[in-house]
Amino acid sequence: MKKLNLIIIVVVLAASSVQAQISHELWLGEQTPAAVNVVSVKSSPTLEIAKKELQDRFVGTPGSTIRILVDKKGNNDLKTDGYKLDNNTIKAKSDIGALYGAYALLRRQQTGEPVSGVVSNPSYERRILDHWDNLDGSVERGYAGNSIFWHGKDSLAVLPSDRKLWHEYARANCSIGINGSVINNVNASPLVLTDAYLQRVKAIADILRPYGIKIYLSVNFASPVALKELSTADPLDGKVISWWSQKVKEIYSIIPDFGGFLVKASSEGQPGPQNYGRSHAEGANMLADALKPYDGIVMWRAFVYTANDEDRAKQAYAEFTPLDGKFRDNVIIQVKNGPIDFQPREPFSPLFGAMKKTSVMVEFQITQEYLGHSTHLVFLSPMWEECLKSDTYQNGKGSTVAKCTDGSIYDQAHTAIAGVSNIGLDSNWCGHPFAQANWYAFGRLAWNNELASEQIADEWLKLSFHKDAAKMKNNLDYAANWSRHFLQPVKQMMLDSREAAVNYMMPLGLHHIMSANGHYGPGPWWAPKGVRSDWTPPYYHQADKNGIGFDRTIQGSGAVRQYHEPVLSKFNNLATCPDKYLLWFHHLPWNYKMKDGHTLWDALCYHYDKGVKQVRSFQKIWDRVAPFIDSSRFLEVQMKLRYQCANAILWKDACLLYFQQFSRMAIPYDIERPVHMLKDIRADEFKVRIK
Repeated sequence: MKKLNLIIIVVVLAASSVQAQISHELWLGEQTPAAVNVVSVKSSPTLEIAKKELQDRFVGTPGSTIRILVDKKGNNDLKTDGYKLDNNTIKAKSDIGALYGAYALLRRQQTGEPVSGVVSNPSYERRILDHWDNLDGSVERGYAGNSIFWHGKDSLAVLPSDRKLWHEYARANCSIGINGSVINNVNASPLVLTDAYLQRVKAIADILRPYGIKIYLSVNFASPVALKELSTADPLDGKVISWWSQKVKEIYSIIPDFGGFLVKASSEGQPGPQNYGRSHAEGANMLADALKPYDGIVMWRAFVYTANDEDRAKQAYAEFTPLDGKFRDNVIIQVKNGPIDFQPREPFSPLFGAMKKTSVMVEFQITQEYLGHSTHLVFLSPMWEECLKSDTYQNGKGSTVAKCTDGSIYDQAHTAIAGVSNIGLDSNWCGHPFAQANWYAFGRLAWNNELASEQIADEWLKLSFHKDAAKMKNNLDYAANWSRHFLQPVKQMMLDSREAAVNYMMPLGLHHIMSANGHYGPGPWWAPKGVRSDWTPPYYHQADKNGIGFDRTIQGSGAVRQYHEPVLSKFNNLATCPDKYLLWFHHLPWNYKMKDGHTLWDALCYHYDKGVKQVRSFQKIWDRVAPFIDSSRFLEVQMKLRYQCANAILWKDACLLYFQQFSRMAIPYDIERPVHMLKDIRADEFKVRIK
């Protein structure tokens, strides 16, 4: 097994090195453009980008004239960033709206969608990538190489290669409507607020600005203490208030359009206002007051929990809902999609909709921390779509997470959505060709939170794997063949991939049972002495001879009470709780009878087996499409699918053999037998090397 893994590593890395010329372009590959005349009365750096993009990539009727009309006072049906496409005319209220319109026109040409009669406005005001990049160049939960922004304290000089990369990054983000970047880790180093680092931030901001992208910084709440300028970080202390006011003034003198701060406070050891007996609101408001004169915002993360006997899933709701209405209007609470931590499947966080007087934003994770890193093919759009469409019922039927966060229901001063980036210095940006689709999907859903995953996958495949739009347009037989034999099967593979990962990792509501070794492989047994219980898998699966699952019902931890009716009763009642959340909310006996007649134990076995079979089917699909794509991407994905399949088998064997110790029931004879020994998996757990 170890030799096989080593072979896979070598082949994958070799394929990646050949790949650099192809997938670095992302979904913006070169076209054979038709001659086009672009007319714009106004001129600006942003509009010049729009003109160049149209001239370089237009594939419509040769000799066409495209008019760009920017009218700040007209177009009353448009938001600042919105656009209209009609009869070869791009209309907008702003220059950046016109650039978004140009990218939309080009995308629609390549995907075969209408390019006239289109009116489009973004769902969220701020559409932000959160980079967990450290100042030394490493990336926390990064699986695609080192940071594109930072190279360490001895490499703060801005090189031509840096500027080129940042231009490419900005172009890719702008093409899908992303308009903000937090360029350092939420576990923030205070050094980012010092002059040498702020000058590098300025250089990044200067390049991103014409693309409509604002820079934000994660800040350490105790920065004045860490930088040895004050003896306290108490948010109600006058000296602390003055320090932050002066620091914000300094930042805006360097970066006039700075967006604001992202703060992880009083969480996982990070300092915060609670260190000084103050509330989250008091801490956030102090920073918000400093930013207010410059129209800056504070994004205050709700990912907080402390080591105690309370159900960890309840803690964010318990801490934040009593503070509803106490935050400044330029504070927005950033809430992870689920109540635990970006698990393969979680119910939506009960904080969505519960805070009716406070701006709340969604935080998704694009980087695959718990979903196979950059080795597994897992298209995340279905996960995010599932969350956004979940009905909270907080303001009656139809109070979806999307509507509770985009201003449709509550009068939010600001609306935003964030995605934890999967971008690094790897030649294809994301470590896996298909991981690029998750970056793309986040941008598209941030722009339009009602988009279907099928449409997003369709767009991305057409843009990323079929560069010659003219050939598709002029040769209908070729287009039909490509669609039938490549587009449709690969799109279905993408749409099925998240559910497959849930099946072979954590089905039926299981969660947080991964190995501590990078959160990659299985580790339901991991619970060493001295480690707080809510960091260990047994805390979450609660497996014993009587059954499995975390009881969050009214009779259990009571976490279900944080949901509004009828969601509360639906999750609490075994007859109505969806199977996908069953073990999230209920601890059940191994012989519990499922709706399909299987015992719970058999159902677990069948889910794990199905996940393995799904990945094997992905291998077959991919091998069949070899004639339709370049060899380097084909080989890279082929090798990664082989490793994903081996890892899926490892998950299946590890979990079933471990849980079988408690169930004492036979693995159904019509599924594949385990091929590993549990003792060997456990012995090798910390020797696993990913990729």
